[in-house]
Amino acid sequence: MASSSVTSSQHERPPRPNLAFRQLRGRRSPAEFAALVRRAAREIGERVSCDARYVGRVEAGEIRCPNYAYERVFLHMFPGRTLTDLGFAPRSSVRGRTARTAADASETLITGGRQGAGETPGAFEPYDTPDVQDPHEPYAKDHLNHEESDVLRRAFMTGGGATMAAATLSPLGLTTDAAAAVRSARRPGSPEAAALEEAVRRIRLLDDRHGADGLYRRAAAPLRAAYALLDAGATRQTTADRLHSGAGELAISVGWLAHDSGRFDDARSHYAEALATARMTGDPALEAHAFCNTAFLARDSGRPREAVRAAQAAQRAARPLGSDRLMSLLALREAGGWAGLADRTGCEQALARAHALFGRGRSDADPEWMSFYGEAELEGLEAQCWSTLGDWRRASRHARRAAHLQDPHFTRNIALYTAELADDLAREGRPDEAAAAGLQVLSLLDQVQSSRIQGMLAGTARVLLPHRRASGVSEFLDRHASVPRTGRA
Repeated sequence: MASSSVTSSQHERPPRPNLAFRQLRGRRSPAEFAALVRRAAREIGERVSCDARYVGRVEAGEIRCPNYAYERVFLHMFPGRTLTDLGFAPRSSVRGRTARTAADASETLITGGRQGAGETPGAFEPYDTPDVQDPHEPYAKDHLNHEESDVLRRAFMTGGGATMAAATLSPLGLTTDAAAAVRSARRPGSPEAAALEEAVRRIRLLDDRHGADGLYRRAAAPLRAAYALLDAGATRQTTADRLHSGAGELAISVGWLAHDSGRFDDARSHYAEALATARMTGDPALEAHAFCNTAFLARDSGRPREAVRAAQAAQRAARPLGSDRLMSLLALREAGGWAGLADRTGCEQALARAHALFGRGRSDADPEWMSFYGEAELEGLEAQCWSTLGDWRRASRHARRAAHLQDPHFTRNIALYTAELADDLAREGRPDEAAAAGLQVLSLLDQVQSSRIQGMLAGTARVLLPHRRASGVSEFLDRHASVPRTGRA
């Protein structure tokens, strides 16, 4: 009989749900609670990347003890309570257990067993604050006491702003040359699937914060690593499903970076890859997401009829999923296509469906990737529809609301909506207000790198050229002319 190796993760008891934490969430959706966590973090100077998936992992008991940044945030949110009161295990009881499982996997994949898992000083999550201010914490120097292991912390390292260390961008430390090492070491398991999912989150967060330019080229490495994992195969079907879903979502995220930075052909290829993965594995959620982005790309590429067809295909795939918010967004994608076809009636009907579905509220069925979709995005996408139809007054009204409603966490979207507002105002014949909005966008360009936004500002500048004598227009034009154009990194 052939011998079989059993990993340590197979011996570990299943996680125990954190009912105390679930009770604290109350009637809020995971996405809404995650937004409260991020807001609380900003109040105390922390930066955490909490999203609905993280909240779900805590409630499922997968995160037995949070890292120090999350600990400070949770204790700030619930004063007078301890981690135990919040349903977490004492830090000493989980030290080196779950974290070491993932870290050992990364050690094999990254170094072939030559380097210890704790030998990456300074690696931390881009929106978490490293624990350096309290030298008396007993485990402050021990990287293995964090629930998020070195595998996940290596997902992304930033050197300030949107600049990332390309050599460590891969969530698994894999390069093209290392693909064979995956197969020779062992088959991927839960730590690799978790690292892949974390890579998707990091890309989305970095894009929300900084825009796509400068991220796209470096994001290709984790995508290659993801498909190398699929080729290696997983021993369990549940792990294989997570890997396929994660690889598809990563392809969509990388495709979006290409899309937003003007590389439409690259984006189309990545979205098609995600769609193929969804079809092969029978994953309707991934299929809906891929069609959603394909519709958006088709609209931006000047193919409005394809945008309508892709949005309708996305709605067919998404209907069984039970997410009204997802169906609302897909209706907006369809509305954008109808606007491109100059079909005002079709656009208005799709917009009405989008608003009705949005009004039904959030649910646990809403996909994690839709954390960006709130009232601000609804207003912003409607503004784009009216702008395409040439109704500048309605477009500027919705764009103004979008910029006002946007969560400060989404810096890139604030810049996008304000740029839309500036362009709509300029075309409406209100050059002074357009210049003021344009100046606001220019003040954000040191944080946001997006070819899309720069292209919108360039269009606004052309419209405002004949109005240089209007209040603020000359200043906007001069500042816009002095801004260096973002290269395609």
